[in-house]
Amino acid sequence: MRYSGWRRPRSAFSLVELLVVIAIIGVLVGLLLPAVQSAREAARRSQCGSNLRQLGLALHSCLDARRRFPAGYLADTASPARDPDTFDAAPGTGWGLAIAPFIEEAATATAYDASAGVAATSNREVVSRQLGVFLCPTSTGPREPFVVQDESGAPHASAARLGRTDYVANAGHEDPWDTAPNASWHGIANGPLYRNSRTRPADVTDGLSKTVFIGEHSQALSQKAWAGVVPGAWCQPTDKFRALAGSAPEHAAAFVLSHSGPAANEQAVIHVPNDPASHCDQMFSEHPAGANVVFGDGSTRLVAAAVARDVWAAACSSATGETATAP
Repeated sequence: MRYSGWRRPRSAFSLVELLVVIAIIGVLVGLLLPAVQSAREAARRSQCGSNLRQLGLALHSCLDARRRFPAGYLADTASPARDPDTFDAAPGTGWGLAIAPFIEEAATATAYDASAGVAATSNREVVSRQLGVFLCPTSTGPREPFVVQDESGAPHASAARLGRTDYVANAGHEDPWDTAPNASWHGIANGPLYRNSRTRPADVTDGLSKTVFIGEHSQALSQKAWAGVVPGAWCQPTDKFRALAGSAPEHAAAFVLSHSGPAANEQAVIHVPNDPASHCDQMFSEHPAGANVVFGDGSTRLVAAAVARDVWAAACSSATGETATAP
């Protein structure tokens, strides 16, 4: 007589046990995901700060070579072909292109025909280049070059295409591009970098370590260009922000410049970084903690979105004597 061997009953998870395990995994993922996202954002913010440090060093290399900081952008405001609304004219060369030789982009600077200007057909390939040092990795805005537009949003007559940047220069409290046209912005713009500025360290009497020179403006909000300005063009907000009250198109200066307020034509409003008003000509970052900025001494700092408005305004002027501590 044969006897079958004893078989141990096969064990298995019950449905309840499986549900418990799934629930535990879900809780762990829920706990870990924010930490992972936070770590990734910290790395992106660090890379953004590194980009700005390079730009800050390039500002000082330019200062050493030319005995002054680069202009926010250059324009022959006496030209008969100037834009009647702003007095912008060629060449339109921006601060980003001016420091190109000092950020290992000497070939880009050499290929640019400064006498022809940013809008010239001969410079289209150069000014449409996308340079990584000008892009914040946190920015969710577009990356491809954009065709400049007129106020209505139609393509501008120049048909120029500009490479993007997430960084802009600080012109100070006022926005001269939105006021009555003036051939010179000296005495109007009280920041360090503006149209045809010739700023030297001695001009920044508030102190280089207390004056903002460059900061963030995410392409998610509006168009920004590292190469410079096309006279008569307009900086357009993205579709995402176009519906917001402050997001109207701005004159071409806003491709490369920002202002903080208080401005006479804006009811003395001060735009701190990441201000939800979302003007095309303010500093604006997608970092949750604030915005990276470069001060005149080359130092890079994160300015909290909750910075006191008077402190931010004081940091954005060069020689007005405010006593507020730098942010």
